[in-house]
Amino acid sequence: MTGNTVADKDFGQRFHALMEVVVRRLPFGLAKVVAPSFLGFALINGFTFAVDLLLLTAFRSGLGLPVPLAFTVAYVLAFGLSFVLNRALNFRSHAPVGPQAGLYAVAILINYLAFILGVGSALTAIGVQYLVSRVVAGACEAAFMYSVMRWIIFRDTKQGYCR
Repeated sequence: MTGNTVADKDFGQRFHALMEVVVRRLPFGLAKVVAPSFLGFALINGFTFAVDLLLLTAFRSGLGLPVPLAFTVAYVLAFGLSFVLNRALNFRSHAPVGPQAGLYAVAILINYLAFILGVGSALTAIGVQYLVSRVVAGACEAAFMYSVMRWIIFRDTKQGYCR
């Protein structure tokens, strides 16, 4: 799903339209401060985070991999899926994928070192259960990754959509 086929563009446009409808209906004046791209990011990354946790559980509890290795493999797979879905559906980017993938790789490396291994492994090391550690690390990485995706990686998107 690259966002280059007619079907992908139609699905991306429908996803965008749905995010706009939902944002317009947010209570308490939130429609003025929540961008449709933020809602789209939250939905896509909520889904890919669930994939990450399922993979982490399979690799750690199922296969018995060490925590850092289980975090790493699950993280890389889930973030690959996040990149594809956010590029095609949420930010609907049409810029060359190569430079974006390179920027994304740098962003996830920084994110991985700071939040996944840093926060996640540190919390596990002090006795916090590994899934709880991953959820806490996930909250930190969400703010970082949305900012990087919106203003650096997918900066070619229309301003009207990303606000």
